[in-house]
Amino acid sequence: MATVLLVEDDHVVRGAMLRSLADRGHAVHAVGTALDALRRVAAETPDLVVLDLGLPDLDGSDALRMLRGITDVPIIIATARDDEQTVVRLLRAGADDYMVKPFTGAHLDARITTVLRRVGRASRTAQPAVHEVGELRVDVGERSATLGDTPLALTRKEFDLLAYLAARPGRVVSRRELLEEVWRQPSVGEDQTIDVHLYWLRRKLGESAAKPRYLRTVRGVGFRLVAPD
Repeated sequence: MATVLLVEDDHVVRGAMLRSLADRGHAVHAVGTALDALRRVAAETPDLVVLDLGLPDLDGSDALRMLRGITDVPIIIATARDDEQTVVRLLRAGADDYMVKPFTGAHLDARITTVLRRVGRASRTAQPAVHEVGELRVDVGERSATLGDTPLALTRKEFDLLAYLAARPGRVVSRRELLEEVWRQPSVGEDQTIDVHLYWLRRKLGESAAKPRYLRTVRGVGFRLVAPD
């Protein structure tokens, strides 16, 4: 059973989702505004947040960024918007998953279970360790990273990606491996998720795909983290 915070302003939809998740054994708390969601998360950390984008007081994408400023709990976006630009923006802002309405309670429950499983697995398997590659230092136990003397402001998934690569310096890691081990999504068609996170991780490392320093692309194979030449 998970404690789920449901952020949905439509009373009918909220009631249906609440009943469906409760029937499947989850402890569900529901709010109808972004501000109420922020207050609830700050006071009582849930296991997972299901966040609608069309909120009356604040756009859900802005709410997502504000939530990411105070918590690392998994967030699943539930919305009627399905354009690629929106998906990219939400992944960039720290969403863990994305569902397009309408969907069934069984589908939502399956997504919740999958997200919590991969987050829990990462927590269980992450060993307290410090990885150093050139001037890059990744402290797994503290979940912090620095480049030289500069702390890196990473989202939870950006840190997970960097830590996985830093634990395997010089080794080429395939897209499939990243999907299975970092995202726990061994499905086809998720390359966009990896590319978005790599793009922002490169920016925070002060590099680009055209002028890489630490993150190198091995065309057709995968990626590797190395010390700059």
